[in-house]
Amino acid sequence: MSPKHQGTDETVARILTEALRVHAERGHEGFTMKAVIAATGMSSGSLYHHFGSFDGLAAALYARCMAELLDTLLDALDDVGDPRVGVEAVTRAYLRFTRENRDAARFIHSSAYAAYLPEHAAVIAELKAPRIAKLVAWMAPHVADGRVARLSPVMMEMLLIGPVAETARRWLSDPGSADLDEAAAVLPPRIWRTLQP
Repeated sequence: MSPKHQGTDETVARILTEALRVHAERGHEGFTMKAVIAATGMSSGSLYHHFGSFDGLAAALYARCMAELLDTLLDALDDVGDPRVGVEAVTRAYLRFTRENRDAARFIHSSAYAAYLPEHAAVIAELKAPRIAKLVAWMAPHVADGRVARLSPVMMEMLLIGPVAETARRWLSDPGSADLDEAAAVLPPRIWRTLQP
């Protein structure tokens, strides 16, 4: 990596870190270009140079947060060969990520239906697609040997991630509305049962 490219990567990483802090402190309504400029001390021209638009910055931040979440799920599968153990580990890892990375989890969930996501799908897919492919590849032999139901990738994701994502969303919006410890005890075995043939 050239020093110039490294400096650009460091600048982008710093901007994204500050943008996440702005979102955490000010919420979705306070997450504006003006607030990010004030937090980073950079000019609007510099932000546009790196991201093209404020939506581009938000999409890059979403992609980074989603990549961190997916990496956490993949790390939970390291050296796991049993499908039940893996499914339960992924479920707990999602809940743990939510608790330990609340700001990133909140940004992911608050962006779920954001207008900028389709427009910047290529940027997001660049970070997300290879990680999803690894999750699918981990599950594939278990589907082939009949230990996991043969489902479309979308339905597999809904059963595996849907319950924990909704639990996380509720907890992030109101911590009293969902108990992550209870979810970590209750959801993993039940999610595993939904994925059995």
